[in-house]
Amino acid sequence: MRHRLLVPGAVALSLLLAIPASAADFTPGAPGVGDTYYPESGNGGYDVSHYDLRLKYQPKTDLLEGTATLLAKTTQDLSRFNLDFGLKVSEIRVNGKKASFARSGKHELEVTPATPLEKGRQISVVVRYAGKPSELKIDNFSAWARTPDGGVVAQEPDAAVWWFPSNDHPTDKATYDISVAVPDGTQALSNGVLASQASELGWTRYNWRSDKPQATYLTTLAIGKFDITTDKTANGLPVINAVSKDLGANAGSARASIERTTEATEWLESVFGPYPFNAVGGYVPNVPAHYALETQTRPFYGEKAFDRGTNVSVVVHELAHQWYGDSVSLKDWKDIWINEGFASYSQWLWSEKEGEGTAQELADYVYAQHPANDPFWKVKPGNPGAENQFDDAVYDRGALALQALRNKVGDKVFFGILKSWPTENKYGNASVADFVKFAEKKSGKKLAGFFDTWLFQPSKPAAGAGRQAFGAGQAPVAEPKSWKQIAAATHDVHRH
Repeated sequence: MRHRLLVPGAVALSLLLAIPASAADFTPGAPGVGDTYYPESGNGGYDVSHYDLRLKYQPKTDLLEGTATLLAKTTQDLSRFNLDFGLKVSEIRVNGKKASFARSGKHELEVTPATPLEKGRQISVVVRYAGKPSELKIDNFSAWARTPDGGVVAQEPDAAVWWFPSNDHPTDKATYDISVAVPDGTQALSNGVLASQASELGWTRYNWRSDKPQATYLTTLAIGKFDITTDKTANGLPVINAVSKDLGANAGSARASIERTTEATEWLESVFGPYPFNAVGGYVPNVPAHYALETQTRPFYGEKAFDRGTNVSVVVHELAHQWYGDSVSLKDWKDIWINEGFASYSQWLWSEKEGEGTAQELADYVYAQHPANDPFWKVKPGNPGAENQFDDAVYDRGALALQALRNKVGDKVFFGILKSWPTENKYGNASVADFVKFAEKKSGKKLAGFFDTWLFQPSKPAAGAGRQAFGAGQAPVAEPKSWKQIAAATHDVHRH
């Protein structure tokens, strides 16, 4: 509230000069954060700290009704700002007052508040909306999949625009309360822990809470009928796993795989340090998809990921992402190696632990499988390009680079880096360049040239580019016992 004061002329003049900037000084927030691969993703002018989503979903009709409340802080003087969202909006309020809004681009929602917003101001944005997510197509694609008993959303790099308004880029992470009402007999799964559950008038409301910073694409929702099991890790972390009741022939292998989540999480803590979130688990809905995704605290696994039987390797991969990709997230989508190289290498370490092939044997095999003229070496894991973001080379060459690093700096330093990186950068964002500097600091070695060779050159590194030559003296290199499952988990499963 402004108060009018009667003061002497000189003081009055000084107050006049201190009047806040005029409306002309307020400018629109950018419609994107400037990501190298996806320039329209995210928005400028504000940072979200919390999302409160209150939803109602009818599986029979695919109708989703929602009220989203975003708590944010402005980072500039804003005349208007954008949200990334595709469903039909009926009303928006900013700090309790009705705001006007308009559509632009493929998924931009331009919001003009009743009065401009000063930099550094805490704001609330309430958006009321409804629609059928599966009917929303962006570039002829929908991230929302209908199932025989509900719907699921889990995609990378974009998923949020199909079900809640957001600042849709990994650099703006927030906490979440997700409340979903579904018909009695149907369940709603999301991230974090189930804070409460109640039924009334034929509807059951599930209230999920994820209390650590979480990227929008890592936020998931699954509605349907599931067999749910619960457990706790040795450290008391709640484990929640769910398998669709109508998964068919893959039900056994799916359950046998994700029920090893507790074991895998405890082992990963020995490699990467303390688990960073309030829950862990996984879910397998009746979605005819091969891919899996590291949705935070509760990875998604398409049912076809288990076509060939039990697949623990993919579970290890997605759980490793909770440290590498979820807790420490990329700054720009060109930094995808920060996510995938490390998650893939975790599968190699699991193989080593299980006695099915050491990481060095896997590195020898991968290196030998691709001659110098193979297009595999043309893809640069450190910046593969949007068209190659999920190419096999990002995973396999990305993991190979880590084995080369292990050989160069030795086990003690290497495993110290693997554990200290997610600890010292917890809940933040990082780039490939950041990791290079971090590895140099921890090892005491100059590594810029080494990483350039393994991550950025479109050619096969010399066998001795790491301390130990890959494939040296072995012709042909024997296939490690674990390779077929690793390949199935990494190559087939991660083609989105």
